[in-house]
Amino acid sequence: MKKYIIYLVCIIVGIISCDDFLDKEPLSEFTPEQYLNEETQLAAYTIARYPDILLTHTTYSSISKVSGYGIFGQDMNTDNMTVVAAKPDTRFIPGQWRTAESGGSWNFEFIYPCNYFLQDVLPKWRAGKITGNAENINHYIGEMYFLRAYVYFSKLQVLGDFPILKRTYPDEQEVLTSISQRYPRNEVARFILSDLDSAILLMKNVSPDGGKNRLSKNCAYLFKSRVALYEGTWLKYFKGTAFVPGSPDWPGKNKVYNANFSFPSGNIDAEINFFLEAAMQAAKAVADNVELVKNTQQLQQSSTEQSNPYFNMFSDVDMSGYSEVLLWRQYDKGLGIMHSVPWCAQGGNLGIGTSRGMVESFLMANGLPIYVSGSGYAGDDYISDVRSGRDNRLWLFLKDPGQVNVFSTPNIKEPYPVIYSNNVIDAYQTGYALRKGGNFNEEQNKRDQCYTGCVVFRAAEAYLNYMEACYERYENLDADAQKHWKAIRTRGGVDPDYQKTINNTDLSKEAPNDWGVYSGGNMVDATLYNIRRERRCELMAEAFRYMDVRRWRSLDQLISTPYHIEGFKLWGPMQNWYIDEEGNTPLIYGGDNSKSNVSDPALGLYLRPNQVIKTSLIYNGYRWHMAHYLEPIDFENFLNTSTDNDVSTSPIYQNPYWPTAANQGPVN
Repeated sequence: MKKYIIYLVCIIVGIISCDDFLDKEPLSEFTPEQYLNEETQLAAYTIARYPDILLTHTTYSSISKVSGYGIFGQDMNTDNMTVVAAKPDTRFIPGQWRTAESGGSWNFEFIYPCNYFLQDVLPKWRAGKITGNAENINHYIGEMYFLRAYVYFSKLQVLGDFPILKRTYPDEQEVLTSISQRYPRNEVARFILSDLDSAILLMKNVSPDGGKNRLSKNCAYLFKSRVALYEGTWLKYFKGTAFVPGSPDWPGKNKVYNANFSFPSGNIDAEINFFLEAAMQAAKAVADNVELVKNTQQLQQSSTEQSNPYFNMFSDVDMSGYSEVLLWRQYDKGLGIMHSVPWCAQGGNLGIGTSRGMVESFLMANGLPIYVSGSGYAGDDYISDVRSGRDNRLWLFLKDPGQVNVFSTPNIKEPYPVIYSNNVIDAYQTGYALRKGGNFNEEQNKRDQCYTGCVVFRAAEAYLNYMEACYERYENLDADAQKHWKAIRTRGGVDPDYQKTINNTDLSKEAPNDWGVYSGGNMVDATLYNIRRERRCELMAEAFRYMDVRRWRSLDQLISTPYHIEGFKLWGPMQNWYIDEEGNTPLIYGGDNSKSNVSDPALGLYLRPNQVIKTSLIYNGYRWHMAHYLEPIDFENFLNTSTDNDVSTSPIYQNPYWPTAANQGPVN
């Protein structure tokens, strides 16, 4: 199995890009008689699909950018994190994101090899013609069901309705046009769950190699809970809009093949419940059986001090011993397969700044929000004050000047944030930077030469998925949901009495810093908000935020009210960090000056990284358009499936508010 593990070493999960690592033979060079006839061939084929399919948690968007900070930088361009203003994301600039001529997410590139495998292998398997260990053979077939589900979930998130293809098709125009019919999104989600049920049935509790570098049954359960929760909450919060099948404005209703659409459960409310209950069931299978890793609530500051397993779980070279880790990606110095994540964590996160909103969402250790009288909040004049007495997850992962980052001779310590640099390598975009993914080993302090592992799936998500699905379904928390919430808070170093937090929550004070306060432009109740808060804090910088705020429909308020990302309190005592002995400062502001490197104090006490230069496209804040909840389908696909170049004859319909014409922005 060693060569298959080497294949896995080249899986991309958001840390580096190894797209060219395999010089794969074209599928056309294989025939059923030559290949996929015995266990090791199935093992090799499925593991070779990992690099293409399990690229990153952020398969939600074809417009996401890969960061040197790896998966820990993929919350950028949300209320959690921001990136250099000179390269803003067009999804927050209505009119700048347009229907493309070609490209985009409407493709079947990674679906084809999955269908090829299943189409060829399943008949042989049923006939008993595949040689090898029967349980292992079953497992590898289960892996392929999982991988197809993973691809389809990426399509569901960005495109919604999508063709369901279960086999390969000849490269003929008439055939390809006929299979371009879009299935309603809930049916796509049901198809994904069906594939995951097959994966659960077939896969082993532990992968055939005995480790956690290949998928297992628990991975399938966890992923099923993610998919089901996503679709259940999407249908709930977009109910009655053009984004849900069966609604009056649903664009799919204009196609003859959707004329008889109805929800399999009978109506949309029953369909919502179907998905939420599926999420609970799948999440429970993991949360009830996988323990959380211990948090000592200490930050190691010397090589002789005890290490913290919770901290190390995100940055260890070998993650196989962590109970919570269900799947992790291994790197290898000897093979030259490395990355830069710890190096980014030891600096300014490669120009990706954590927001004030993210920082302020963390509770005090006593369970009270920071704005409550008597909470013990020390204020934010200094980063050390921000961390004092807080939720241990913030205390642990938010860096503070003077802390040791690397054990060396001498030790490398955290500097004052370099907020004025135009060099993204040095820049601290918001003044706040994280050490999540950091490693104290001096050998991991070199760019492109780090070889720590990367968590792909961890069980804490199942705890959070169960809590949320339970409350969304029943509007209360059952005994399991309460148990899971208390376990997450206790491990996080927060008073487990979540009701105390709920009773002291003022949504009007949370709203300026947390998009999760809203669904459809309206504030949710305090209990649901705090469930969302828990998810935000536990999964900070793990590439879930954009997925979550979209399924919650938490961006409507940005249509009328721009949102400004803020960082640390620059224009307080911390501004003195940048004044030298002669009274000079490198800080320049004014907005009209192209040399400006920080925001004007007239805009507020807090650093506003997107309001440094007035010519920035996001100087006036993040804005939103309803169309942006889904991506546009590019013009080429309508043209290729039309008759006589009349795109109205295509079986494909465009997503809500997007035009079919190329290079045009959303309508309405």
